Amino acid sequence: MIITTDELKEKIIEGLLLEDITPNELADNDALFNDGLGLDSVDAIELAVILDNEYGIKFKNMDEAKEVFSTIKTLTDYINEHAKK
Repeated sequence: MIITTDELKEKIIEGLLLEDITPNELADNDALFNDGLGLDSVDAIELAVILDNEYGIKFKNMDEAKEVFSTIKTLTDYINEHAKK
């Protein structure tokens, strides 16, 4: 299974209830946290749950996920490499 950045954008928006944002407003290399999309630590936990439920991806701790969660592109690449088939 290969997921596109557009598909992931939709899942993030839907999963985190980001009603004021459309997938077209997010660039693939926009940061997910801080100055980018502005997600916080609670959103990171919710995002980890989405990854587990949708793709079977589990992180041992959130420090491990920091680099993976940097942008839509890094997250998409990680999912495509590690998702349970």
